[in-house]
Amino acid sequence: MLLSIFLQAAAGAGFAKMGAGIGAGIAAIGAGLGIGKIGEGAMSAIARQPEAVGDVRSNMIVAAALVEGAAFFAIVVCLLILFF
Repeated sequence: MLLSIFLQAAAGAGFAKMGAGIGAGIAAIGAGLGIGKIGEGAMSAIARQPEAVGDVRSNMIVAAALVEGAAFFAIVVCLLILFF
């Protein structure tokens, strides 16, 4: 309820659209950096132990999917703020 009051107050001033755009951008940048760090760690682990490539790859895909899911959720929240 408090969030809706803040959103109604900010909608008249135009700050909600600016904040939604900035929030979506930060979410996308954060997801890109997070997936990059996951890939870096996976490549380092595969270089150290090439026989564990299957386990490392599957764990990397799961972790990247979790990061992407969180970023997608953040972008959807920003779009909801923008249009409602």
